[in-house]
Amino acid sequence: MFYRPADGHGLPHNPFNAIVTPRPIGWISTTGTLGDNIAPHSFFNAVAYVPPQVIFASTGIKDSLTNIRETGVFAVNIVEEAMLNAMSETSALLPRGQDEFLLNGLPKAPCETIDCPRLAGAPATLECRVVQEVQLLGRDNILVIGEVTGIHLRDDCLVNGRFDPTRFHPVARMGYRDYAIVRDVVELARPNERGR
Repeated sequence: MFYRPADGHGLPHNPFNAIVTPRPIGWISTTGTLGDNIAPHSFFNAVAYVPPQVIFASTGIKDSLTNIRETGVFAVNIVEEAMLNAMSETSALLPRGQDEFLLNGLPKAPCETIDCPRLAGAPATLECRVVQEVQLLGRDNILVIGEVTGIHLRDDCLVNGRFDPTRFHPVARMGYRDYAIVRDVVELARPNERGR
């Protein structure tokens, strides 16, 4: 099968989201004049080491983006398997100013380098300052680039000096309404690390 996205795919469901998988989920927490917010964004990833930077895209002008525009900061909370249902609940479209932390019984903790709440107990949280906002093609597709200014790691996820995802089983977004849980890790040395 081949199709041009502009012409449509002719399938019962759009396959695009199912093609680029798995995708990490950025559970973005923010604050603004109407209060705190936490919402998942599956167009999310890390994009640079030094300085560390992340990106996420908002499809629509939602509370996360509105708060970020007010404050210039956000936190990315990493989603573990035990948080899958809670994360999904925070994707509900609610009236502006509703606190998803409060509505879903999620514990907050303060960030260290930015004025923003984070999810207490998350395996890791990245505190971020906005570097740039980019208008993407299409209506209300906005890319946010953030510099990571602080990192929280949960102590039980550190094993022999390494952050170990098998300790918390990260959740990844697949297509449609599907998710994947990372349980297995395969270590593979790069060619220049094998002493050729």
